[in-house]
Order: sequence, then structure tokens, then C-alpha cells
Amino acid sequence: MSTALTRRRRRTHRLTALLLGLVAVSACRAEDHSRPTATPPLPAYAEECGACHIAFPSHLLPAASWTRLMGKLPNHYGSDATLDPPTTLAIASWLRAHAASGRRAQEEPADDRITRSNWFVREHDEVPTAAWSRASVKSAANCAACHKQAAEGQFNERDIHIPR
Repeated sequence: MSTALTRRRRRTHRLTALLLGLVAVSACRAEDHSRPTATPPLPAYAEECGACHIAFPSHLLPAASWTRLMGKLPNHYGSDATLDPPTTLAIASWLRAHAASGRRAQEEPADDRITRSNWFVREHDEVPTAAWSRASVKSAANCAACHKQAAEGQFNERDIHIPR
């Protein structure tokens, strides 16, 4: 066998192995549900719910939690967040359709609060307790205080800034 033919075959084998490796990595990433990406919010959800707080990404709570939250809008954590029935139905349906999957779907946090979910507590365990009560933060539910792109559903750890 000629040297040129042998080199060409080796190069072809390396390229094939590289492509197969890239396909395998892509497949693994497609199956990785540990860091779900935010679904662009339903405009009515962004407008109505985002008027008082960020329109929390739907994948942060399981469908059962969203169902309960939407059913209690007249007393939504101490506020009347009542919406007209068609808007309520549209938002509730969208939230359930885009709710948490995998392990997050199995957990219904206390009081259906995102901040009381196991994953939230685990992700924020290094935040000093005093930080939550700072005037610039106010509460753990004020994601935008530390996550500057929270309104866009981006919670990248590199973009975190805990205010003083």
C-alpha cells in the first residue's frame, strides 16, 4: 500500500472519529435536562405577571404548582392578581405546557414557591443569609437583583453580581 494512500485512510478515520465524537457530544447535550433553557414567555404572561415581578421561566416549577398558583390569583401571595377568565386560561395552559420536566417535575416546593424548591436552595447555598434582606435585594424571589438578565430567563453563573 502506498504511503499517500495510508495517510489518506488515517486522515479519513480521524475525521470520521471526530465527527462521531461531535455527534455523541451533541446527543448528550440534547439529553441533558439538568440546566433547562428558558422558553420565550407567552406575551400575555410576560405582560400580566411581569408587571409585578419577572415573568419567572415556566420550567422552574412543575405543572401542578403552576395550576395551583393560577387558581389562587385573587390571593396571590397577599396580592389580588385576578385576570379575566380567557387570559387566565391561556396563561395557565401555557405554564403547564412548559412546566418543569425530569426531577424538577417530581418536586412541588412548599407554598409553590420557586425559592423553596430543593434545586433553588442548592444553587444558592453559598449566598449569605443576610444578602436576602438587603434593601437592594429585598427577597430571594427578586432574581433580577443578582441575575441582571433574569427578565430574559438567563441565569448564567458568570453574570451574577450580589449587591451590597
